[in-house]
Amino acid sequence: MILHKEITDKIIKTFYIVYNKLGYGFLEKVYLNAMIIELGRLGFHCIKQQSIRVFYDNIVVGDYFADIVVENLIILELKATEVVAEEHELQLLNYLKATDKEVGLLLNFGKKPEFKRKIFTNDIKAIGANP
Repeated sequence: MILHKEITDKIIKTFYIVYNKLGYGFLEKVYLNAMIIELGRLGFHCIKQQSIRVFYDNIVVGDYFADIVVENLIILELKATEVVAEEHELQLLNYLKATDKEVGLLLNFGKKPEFKRKIFTNDIKAIGANP
């Protein structure tokens, strides 16, 4: 069973709708705004540029901004690059590690649309927090 499958399936379909309408070559911000519009039309509650605090020994050491958080469950990281690089995937995994969110989608509006689904469950986070 895939975690939050029904929602992620709709998000992925929305990604392809936006890609097919806009095509390749815009800045990430354009795709982000279009995704917000389309996801809103589906009735999803979305927050764009949600702050994610990173802690080290209970001290804030940095802030990241998730492109979109859908239904307070799924982090969307948008890219507009020719290919998805390993660091893009690691960035999304770090967002998942730093939050209570367990599912992330990396959506690349490159020459060829592609997506990656990442999962980092809270039970793994709990194990990592108590060495």
